[in-house]
Amino acid sequence: MFTFGVFASGGGSNFKAILSHEKDGTLGGECRFLITNNAGSGAAEIAKNFGIPVYHISGKTHPNPAEYEQAILKVLKENAVNLIALCGYMKRIPDAVLQATENRMLNVHPSLLPKFGGAGFFGIHVHEAVIAAKEKESGATIHLVSGDYDSGKILAQTKVPVFESDSPADLAARVLVQEHALYWKTLKNYAENFLHKNGKV
Repeated sequence: MFTFGVFASGGGSNFKAILSHEKDGTLGGECRFLITNNAGSGAAEIAKNFGIPVYHISGKTHPNPAEYEQAILKVLKENAVNLIALCGYMKRIPDAVLQATENRMLNVHPSLLPKFGGAGFFGIHVHEAVIAAKEKESGATIHLVSGDYDSGKILAQTKVPVFESDSPADLAARVLVQEHALYWKTLKNYAENFLHKNGKV
């Protein structure tokens, strides 16, 4: 059994998909907390429904960047977990947090990285760019988080076709299905490998 925390900002569909596999036992892990920068997010509501503690940490709660960073580190210290999963978290991760979670923080991205990644490539903007570039395929990528957006080690990818008739919303929906199928499996596999490598099992 591994433990993990989640950072999310929006609706939380990937978060919910992961939790569904926790609940049915296929994940083999337990979510200990959610950190969100949006107290009214769908992810926060999902966490509450599952009985998971929610920590609202944002520029509103902690206007000072140093205090913001320390607030996140405090949650990590008080809730020691094996891994962190970013599920649509729209804030840059502070350097000290990256250092504290090195090789233990995963993210999902809605393209086949390294294509269509980096600053500005998030949400529907990714799918707009894929269609504008007339790509024949796109997909989902799970990667480790590093100091540069979407540049960490790629752990898993899955592909979907891009059709000429696709709108960005059409493509987004097709990719999201694959995100939901891929993220929990990658989290489970990485946890098993990470724990074994570090003598935790």
